[in-house]
Amino acid sequence: MNKIHLSGANKRIALAGLGVIATLALSVEAVRWMSTTSHASVKSDATEHAIVLREGDKYIVPPDSALRSRLSVAAVGLRDEPRMVQLPATVEADPARTANILPPVAGRIVELKVHLGDHVTKGQPLLTIDSGDLAQAWSDNDKARDAFTHAGTTLKRVQGLRDAGAGAAKDLEQAQSDYTQAQAELTRSETRLRGIGADAHTRGRQLTLVAPYSGTITALSTSQGGYANDLTASLMTVSNLDSVWVTANAPESNVALIAKDQPVDVVFQAYPGQTWHGKVSFVSEVLDPDTRRAKVRIAFPNTDGRLKPNMFATATFAVPQQRSVFVPNSALIMNNDSTVVWVEVAPWTFVKRTVQPGYGEPDGARVGAGLTVGDRIVVKGGVLLND
Repeated sequence: MNKIHLSGANKRIALAGLGVIATLALSVEAVRWMSTTSHASVKSDATEHAIVLREGDKYIVPPDSALRSRLSVAAVGLRDEPRMVQLPATVEADPARTANILPPVAGRIVELKVHLGDHVTKGQPLLTIDSGDLAQAWSDNDKARDAFTHAGTTLKRVQGLRDAGAGAAKDLEQAQSDYTQAQAELTRSETRLRGIGADAHTRGRQLTLVAPYSGTITALSTSQGGYANDLTASLMTVSNLDSVWVTANAPESNVALIAKDQPVDVVFQAYPGQTWHGKVSFVSEVLDPDTRRAKVRIAFPNTDGRLKPNMFATATFAVPQQRSVFVPNSALIMNNDSTVVWVEVAPWTFVKRTVQPGYGEPDGARVGAGLTVGDRIVVKGGVLLND
C-alpha cells in the first residue's frame, strides 16, 4: 500500500479544509432542525387556537374554542300533542240548495223582475219570456185536443153501427186506432206544456219563470230585452244561503288524516279574531286528477247571512297521532336539497346526519327518520358548525 507523506504546510492546509466542510455540514443541519421546529411550533399553535377541528366526517370543538359558549346540546325527545292540519278554504253555496234558472223555451226577455243580490221567496216571479215556441206548443196542444175529441166521436159512432150490425169490422178497427193515436198525441202535447212550465190559466206566447225556493240571486247573466236562445245556458242562479259550505282542498298526503264528523275550526279573512267551530260533513272519495287533492266540506248555519260565497278562510283540523320524535326548528339546517342536524357522538364531537322532517308545528317538526330518542343534537348555534 502506498503512503502519501505531506509536508507540515500541506498538513495545515488539509486540516483547515476539513474544518470548513464540517462547519458547513453543521450549519445545514442546524437550519434543517430550526425549520422543522418552526413548523411544529406553528402547527401546535394553530391547533391550540382552532375554533373547530375536522377529522374525517367528525367536527371537534377544542376545549379553548369560543364556539363552545355558543352551542347548545340537548337530547331528542318525543311529543304526543295533537298536530294541526291547516288548509285554505272558500265559502260555497250548498249545491242541494242552489238552482240554475234555465230557459225552457227560446225567446226574448220582455221583463226582468230581479237584480243580482236580491232576496226572493218561493214562487216569486223572476222574469218573463216571449216565445214563439211556446205559442207553437199551445197550438199543437189545441190541435191534439181537437183531434182527440173528433176521434172519440168517430169511435162511438162506428161502435154504434157495429153493435147494430151495420158497420164493417175494419171501420171499427180503424176508428180505435185513430182514437189511440189522437190520445197519445194529446198526452205528448200536454207533457211538453208541463215541461215548459206553462200555466193553462195564462195561455199565450209569454211565460213567467218563478223562484223554486227562497234564496238569493247569486248570479245573473241576462238582461231585459235580451234573447234566450241556448236552452242549456243559465239565466240566473238562486241560492238558499241559510246554510253554506266551507270547502277545503286536502293534499293527497293529508287525506287519510281527515274523516267525516272530525272537529274543525274555521277562521274567515273577513272576520279576523273570530272562530267558527264545526265538523267535517263530507270528504270526497275521488281526487282531482290535476291537483291531486280531495274536497273536504264543512257545513255551517248562515241565517244571519254573514258568510258569503267565495269568501276566503283557513280550516284547522285537529289530528291526534302517536308519539313521534320531535326536534326544535333551531336544530334543523338546510344543506343543499336535504335537511340535516348535528349529532354529538362524543363530548364536543359532532357529525352531520340527514333527517326527514315531517309535519311542522310552530316550535319545531316531527322527524320520521334519521334520529332516535336519546340522541344528543345541537339545538342552538348549529349553523356556526355548518360554516
